[in-house]
Amino acid sequence: MYTKVKLPRRRQQILDYLHESLQEHGLPPTVRDIQNACDISSTSVVDYNLRLLERDGFIRRRPDISRGIELLDESGQTVSTTPTVPIIGNIAAGLPIPVFSELPSDPNLDTVEISPDLHRKYGRLFGLNVVGTSMVDALIDDGDIVIVQPTSRADNGDTVVAWLKLDEEATLKKFFLQGDTVRLQPANSQMQPIFCPAEHLEIKGRVVTVIRKF
Repeated sequence: MYTKVKLPRRRQQILDYLHESLQEHGLPPTVRDIQNACDISSTSVVDYNLRLLERDGFIRRRPDISRGIELLDESGQTVSTTPTVPIIGNIAAGLPIPVFSELPSDPNLDTVEISPDLHRKYGRLFGLNVVGTSMVDALIDDGDIVIVQPTSRADNGDTVVAWLKLDEEATLKKFFLQGDTVRLQPANSQMQPIFCPAEHLEIKGRVVTVIRKF
């Protein structure tokens, strides 16, 4: 929830939607988008509430363009609209290590900025800090951050977060299904693949991009 002071319910609803839309898409919504998302009777009611939010210093509007809404912080400066995703922990790119069995939901987690195009294309995403060098030949090195789309399905060759059910451990590898067996292939010629019965493995996500360490 984004607010400076207590607002009437309708204005708070609009302000929350503006914040969520900017974070998710990297673009402000149109007046029509706000009307539909907040179930408001008309665009004139949206415009009225936007004028009040601007008067009270919550937003700045540019009436000459259709998406000309900027969120303002306490000092009146424009709030960054770059989408962010939570970094939920570490993932081993070498041998499997315990990481998680369910994705946590914690507002205090560290975040990393990503391209708005990724959110528009993949929807919900999360980040993991890479530990190890078994994916180095795929340009995923120790200390990098992988951005992951939560999914339980993968195609052969995808780089995935794989959950080994019996060991209760997760690992980052390339996925290959061979009959009833999964081969989790490192991208490092010095390391061996992991073989696992398909029924004993669960896909937690698929890597969509990598943020390199500096």
